[in-house]
Amino acid sequence: MDVIADDVLDTDQLEAEGAAENVLRPQRLADFVGQRKVVDNLLVFIEAAKKRGEALDHILFSGMPGLGKTTLSHLVATELGVPMHAASGPALEKPGDLVGILTRLEPGAVLFVDEIHRLPRAAEEFLYSAMEDFYLDVVLEPGAQSRSMRLTLNRFTLVGATTREGLLTAPFRARFGVLERLDPYPLDELTEIVRRSAFKLDARIDAAGANLVAERSRGTPRVANRILRRLRDVAQVTGNGDITREVAERGLHMLGIDAHGLTELDRRILRCIIQQGGGPIGLKTIAVAVGEEEDTIEESCEPHLIRQGLLRKTPRGRVITDYGRELAG
Repeated sequence: MDVIADDVLDTDQLEAEGAAENVLRPQRLADFVGQRKVVDNLLVFIEAAKKRGEALDHILFSGMPGLGKTTLSHLVATELGVPMHAASGPALEKPGDLVGILTRLEPGAVLFVDEIHRLPRAAEEFLYSAMEDFYLDVVLEPGAQSRSMRLTLNRFTLVGATTREGLLTAPFRARFGVLERLDPYPLDELTEIVRRSAFKLDARIDAAGANLVAERSRGTPRVANRILRRLRDVAQVTGNGDITREVAERGLHMLGIDAHGLTELDRRILRCIIQQGGGPIGLKTIAVAVGEEEDTIEESCEPHLIRQGLLRKTPRGRVITDYGRELAG
């Protein structure tokens, strides 16, 4: 059960689930549910850029995993009517990796870099001139006889997505003309997303079932869609294919997700802190105790635990609250 429960929140499986995610993604910004302020701003900026015939300013999306940063990046390219090229921050290990990508960009194209805060410092600084003045200075022969060549780039839009905006350096962050932060979704918007996803998956779900899935999804569409796909399996095998509230409760119990949206990993984290006297306890200690990566705990688990009032982050470490003790049993 633990493996299934942790899988619901695993943020490292995007490639394996890419096809399924694409099916559920909206095709136009007007169809995007939630994040109204962000969507309205993008529609204005995109329309203005199209009227001027210019490339859109560089965009930085920040927020927890699964809130729609990648989806919005795709929709920006769609609304602009330009090609989109995707890369990952950790994969761009050195400036040379960027030369081939940047020099092949079409005029006005969108370059999407996921987890942009993990871009190495050398590669980040290499982007400065490309983002501001659209050129690159490439060193051809390093050493005493070194010489460089300036490559002119087509104007493009860099769209970065990050779960850790605070890790971006100030000079890099300042080069983005549009800064948008995505917040967790309220229950009504998440319920609407579940209904739309069920329709696209050809799964039948009633209002009570959709509402329950939304309640247990931690305010995150990606979690809601993953739960929905598993509940569809449960409904097809143990019922008549309809996802009712009863079927949803059965499936959520199988996944180890309780009434507060907590998974077994969340409960192990809370129990670990209790065993250490309630804290404060360091993140590294928690990671070793529960057998999980620090990034997974900090990015996928802690935000929900803190929002629910179960955990507090202090300069000395993590501290469990009285409410957290109660839910941890």
